[in-house]
Amino acid sequence: MSAPRPAKADAARPGATPRPRVLIVDDDPITAESLADYLSEEGYDTATAFNGSEAAGVLAAAERPAGAGEPARPFALVICDVSMPVMGGVELLKRVVKEHPATMVLMLTGYGSIEAAVEAVRLGAVDYLTKPVVEGELKVALQRALRQQALAAENRALKSRLEERCGLDRIVGSDPRMLKIYDLIRAVAPSKTTVLMTGESGTGKSMIAQSIHHLSPRKDRPFVQLSCGSIPETLLESELFGHVKGAFTGAYADKVGRFLAADGGTIFLDEINSASPAMQLKLLRVLQERRFEPVGSTQTVEVDVRVVLATNKPLEDLVARGEFRQDLYYRINVVTIELPPLRERVSDIPLLAAHFLQQQGAAVGRAFTGFAPDALDALRRYPFPGNVRELENIVERAAVLSRSPTISAADLPEHVVDGTRAGGRGPGALRLVGGDGAPISGQTDQQAAWSPRPLEDALREPERLIILRALRANNWNRQKTADDLKINRTTLYKKMKLLGIEGHEERLAG
Repeated sequence: MSAPRPAKADAARPGATPRPRVLIVDDDPITAESLADYLSEEGYDTATAFNGSEAAGVLAAAERPAGAGEPARPFALVICDVSMPVMGGVELLKRVVKEHPATMVLMLTGYGSIEAAVEAVRLGAVDYLTKPVVEGELKVALQRALRQQALAAENRALKSRLEERCGLDRIVGSDPRMLKIYDLIRAVAPSKTTVLMTGESGTGKSMIAQSIHHLSPRKDRPFVQLSCGSIPETLLESELFGHVKGAFTGAYADKVGRFLAADGGTIFLDEINSASPAMQLKLLRVLQERRFEPVGSTQTVEVDVRVVLATNKPLEDLVARGEFRQDLYYRINVVTIELPPLRERVSDIPLLAAHFLQQQGAAVGRAFTGFAPDALDALRRYPFPGNVRELENIVERAAVLSRSPTISAADLPEHVVDGTRAGGRGPGALRLVGGDGAPISGQTDQQAAWSPRPLEDALREPERLIILRALRANNWNRQKTADDLKINRTTLYKKMKLLGIEGHEERLAG
């Protein structure tokens, strides 16, 4: 076995693109060395081995770091003879496919063993060439193999990002209600059971649906989602079930619906509460029989899909008012996952904010250190009518506008700092009254009821708001503020420091 051939000087320069590494495996040293010489002249970094066992050792060594500070340099391609002693080409191919999936294998064969080469392609080889090798055919085969390797690498990267996005470990939260939801997702994912998610808009129902799909045996099949509320009623049937050419005005060609596109995988139907009675009837049949007819067609289509649905309104109320079919409700209400609004899981707000800030830092190429106490305090007090989605948008805005690596309250929208809903006080906001009798906006009754903190910490929030109100009314004159609040100035200083008010006079005064 010869040592791997060194790369050319131009490829070894810092910043230069490394040359593709090719391992030639043939029990005929003349064939192996001549191929290596030719490929070196063509711009490849080559090595040789004279049987499958030696080749396996070379491949394993190439995936280990060459030295301190030097990265591993695995082989992009193995050119392997079918018939060899010790370990044949087909056996080596099986090992490469199993142990080195990023490495492509190109088989060489004599005319008498073409059947073996064809079998090798079935087992995972990218192609095969017959001996004697023709230079033009070898060039084309090498280019095709490297293109396939690049596509495979891209697919692995996309799958990895999908796993990062959809894996259960990417759902952030330690609230006890969320921990129960994680257990429910793990329990229901392996089955085909229909899942119904309930909760306000923005609570993360789409991410939960993706996690259910990703943890199921269907994870390598399509995940298709559709918000029923975003599609006009006249087009929803076509969007779900497809249509044939000429079915209606504007149907110039056949269209595949979302159910057929999700065949073998999972379909997620959000805002199912917005479906019309006629559409509800059609959905009931699909859920019961897994079959339907495209619009304008008499041909029945059968599908194998796992159905996950979501609603942002209580379906029980809609059923009671006759706005949602009772039989459909009972059909989809098999396993229910109720997602709590963010204001009921206040302890998760710092975790989610830190998670979103890390994502934004990576997106904008900045390193953030986290949130200042005043910013976290403002986020905890804010009722988040838009839930997790709104928090993500707020963090994105802060990351873009902040000039500091630490996000402070000054980087947050004014309505968040004031503890009110965007556009004014929303329904259910807690009415706090200052010393002058004027109302102070604060957290909602629901947030106060569900805030999992000691009473002493919970009481700090209205105290902070009262002090802020008094400071603003006195144009940040601390002595006047202390007099109005019937406390001495030293006590006011201590409370301002404890409540994270000190140091923000100019910003809050504006």
